[in-house]
Amino acid sequence: MKKLLGFVLALIVIYVIYYDLTTGTLPTSPPQQADAKAEDTQASAPVDTDTGIPSFDAKVKPGETVISIVEHKINKSLPVSIPELIEDFQTLNKGKSPEKIQIGSTYHFPDYSK
Repeated sequence: MKKLLGFVLALIVIYVIYYDLTTGTLPTSPPQQADAKAEDTQASAPVDTDTGIPSFDAKVKPGETVISIVEHKINKSLPVSIPELIEDFQTLNKGKSPEKIQIGSTYHFPDYSK
């Protein structure tokens, strides 16, 4: 009986972890249409006039990081070092830390596609 109870408990724990990783337990905004996805990563200004760094605006979605957003935009691995990416991100966003980006907020990201 103890083995059966342990097995059932293990299955429940595995299911809860799977559910949390795939769907999540935090409330999200209503589902967006396919057109909204394209709007999230459109370039608003090819070059930021204050810094001279090519950039694009993107809205942060759950699970995304600065690195993943930039790599997704250029469709290849990061062509610069991570410290350079962090410095460019902080320059474009007036000192905001890339570790503290907020889900649902829009930020300027450096555009390394060229």
